[in-house]
Amino acid sequence: MTTRTRLYRDGKPVEEDFALCDLADLLVEPGPVAWVDLHDPDDGDLAQLGDVLGLHQLALEDVRESRQRPKVDHYKSHLFLTVYSTRVGEDGELATAELGLFVTERALVTVHDGFDMDDVLRRWDTADLAEDRVGVLLHGVLDAVVDGHLESALALEEDLEQLEDAVFEERVGDRELQRDTVRLRRSLSGLRRVVQPMREVMVALSRDRTLVDDDLRPYFADIRDHVSHAAEMTDSLRDQLTTVRETQLNIQSNRLNLIMKKVTGWAAVIAIPTAITGFYGQNVPYPGAEQPWGFWVSTTAIVVLSGGLYLMFKRRDWL
Repeated sequence: MTTRTRLYRDGKPVEEDFALCDLADLLVEPGPVAWVDLHDPDDGDLAQLGDVLGLHQLALEDVRESRQRPKVDHYKSHLFLTVYSTRVGEDGELATAELGLFVTERALVTVHDGFDMDDVLRRWDTADLAEDRVGVLLHGVLDAVVDGHLESALALEEDLEQLEDAVFEERVGDRELQRDTVRLRRSLSGLRRVVQPMREVMVALSRDRTLVDDDLRPYFADIRDHVSHAAEMTDSLRDQLTTVRETQLNIQSNRLNLIMKKVTGWAAVIAIPTAITGFYGQNVPYPGAEQPWGFWVSTTAIVVLSGGLYLMFKRRDWL
């Protein structure tokens, strides 16, 4: 396990990297708030944390279980939140990182395995509210998470625009388009699973008057607006992707119909010389048999009838 700790007083960090066992002593004095970050903790670390801060066993059990749904649970002495950060890789795949948050009156605990906390620290260091409140720290975490949701939605929107352009290109293979469509659909579904429940999380937090007072309410309302924006973008992109897929199928069907029409037209053109040469190839006497003029009559018939049929099909755009 990797542990990072900070103690804030008057909105500024005054102590860092103190031991977890010293947390209770540091919070005896009224005023300061603490942040504890646990990276990949084991059961013993979580048990120690629970003893120091008086965390509920159900909350500790939830943080041990991965792939929780984004949520906020209210306990007597603290809140427990599960949120997910998102990032779209160079291959277009959506990557998520789970983050568990214990919110007490004087401390914020973040538990994760791969969540990038450096951006959160920069937000805390540049925060305008220089006050010792856990709500300020929580705002920085949630703001970074939701901004990541918006960035992921914008990245997937760019991928969708490229997919829309590729649908009408002749040189792009159908298999490649199908693979990109499935990848984009999978990424949008994953983003929707973590964004949609965040609406309920933000609404529940906004109703907590102890954590979110009048000074913090506009900041949390701003995050709630960003969550709604990300959720609406995700739903809109899913609808657009469905339309793109339907358009792709229609284009494939039209191309197949055009190919079949051309093949049928050429088959009809080729049938004429086949029929004439087959007739003149009979082993029975016929007009012009073994005569030069018979050869020229059959050749003229092939050229005139085939050419006439070709011109007729071309005029009707069948070839």
